[in-house]
Amino acid sequence: PPPQPTTIFRNLSEKGEGTMKLTTAAILSLAAVPAAAEVFFKEQFDDSWSDRWTVSSDWKSKSEMGEWKHTAGEWYGDESDKGIQTSEDAKFYGISAPLTKPFKSSDGKELVIQLTVKHEQKIDCGGAYIKLLPGGKKFAAKKFGGDTPYAVMFGPDICGSSNKKTHAILHYDKKDDNLLVKKEIKVEDDQLSHLYTLVVRPDNTFEVFIDNKSVRDGKLEDEFDFLPPKEIKDPDQSKPDDWVDEKRIPDPEDKKPEGYDDIPEEIPDPDAKKPDDWDDEDDGEWEPPMIDNPDFKGPWKPKMIDNPDYKGPWEHPMIANPEYSYDDNMHAVCSGDGCTHVGFELWQVKSGTIFDDIIVSDSLEEAQKFAEETFFKKKDGEKKMFDDIEEAKRKEEEANMPEDMDMDDMSMGMDDDGFGDEF
Repeated sequence: PPPQPTTIFRNLSEKGEGTMKLTTAAILSLAAVPAAAEVFFKEQFDDSWSDRWTVSSDWKSKSEMGEWKHTAGEWYGDESDKGIQTSEDAKFYGISAPLTKPFKSSDGKELVIQLTVKHEQKIDCGGAYIKLLPGGKKFAAKKFGGDTPYAVMFGPDICGSSNKKTHAILHYDKKDDNLLVKKEIKVEDDQLSHLYTLVVRPDNTFEVFIDNKSVRDGKLEDEFDFLPPKEIKDPDQSKPDDWVDEKRIPDPEDKKPEGYDDIPEEIPDPDAKKPDDWDDEDDGEWEPPMIDNPDFKGPWKPKMIDNPDYKGPWEHPMIANPEYSYDDNMHAVCSGDGCTHVGFELWQVKSGTIFDDIIVSDSLEEAQKFAEETFFKKKDGEKKMFDDIEEAKRKEEEANMPEDMDMDDMSMGMDDDGFGDEF
């Protein structure tokens, strides 16, 4: 469906373009598009949230599973607006909920998945992604876990400094495989809430937003391995036996100098002198120490010259791939009976991630409207409260310092790694 005015205005403003570039006729045309947005799931985790969600109690043993905590966290924009938080370190977490109605890709609508994620714990290693799931009435909620088939996996995944990304994984029925986006998508790893949005469109394109700013978009065929390559190497062609791809060759006119092999690698040190107290009878015959011979050049090699017969690198001729066929339904991750559930199945080394404000819709404009009512309404207050807490901590630490110690004193005796010599 054509983009709605709200979407266009927001995207233009993010790119630094004025919305006045749109003509009045264009605006009226867009405004005339009928709004047929449908919401398939919306969750703000009010006090009745546990009636809608089922914990994966049969996925792992009880000792391996962490508890979900209903909380607004330590800093927030609205204390009464809560989410669900991982609360135990080094645990698995599994929980799922049904959509209000199935989302079917066959309806030809865009798929929009959106949620907020807040890593209060300064996350070091753990997933924070949501899954969109098929299954219908056969969906085994208590057994939902890592092996449960899914249609979409989307959201942050962080483990160490080198593995930080936003997952965008789409299931493809024709390959019966889950396809990862080829180029990793950025992720936010601070301790504030961030809004993650994925859009999969029926024209086989996709887009990922963080805090309503586009961070990746493109064609599914380019960014995922949905299709085989359009061209392949011609199997009937091979490099000719007489093809010359050596750019340089030994100079046939260059000859090894006479006596070259007689030059020793080491020679006696001409500056060495026998010590005055050396006794040949007691110490044996004195021999000067050996040193590298400055005239020794190593094994002889002829100099290299340009090869007059060089033809350049051989390029394998390409032909159209007979296996290639464009698929209009790459976007159809929710095929058949459609997608019927959402869920989190996670492992976290350090717990403390809060999830909130989830929506599954067929309209990016609807998701953005929901974000304005939730995430954007709360984020400034949350940021101020976080900053106030951090400032209070800093002042408390300063107040607890001994009077005769300042920051310079604290750094004394520390190595470059910040530890004392005992480490």
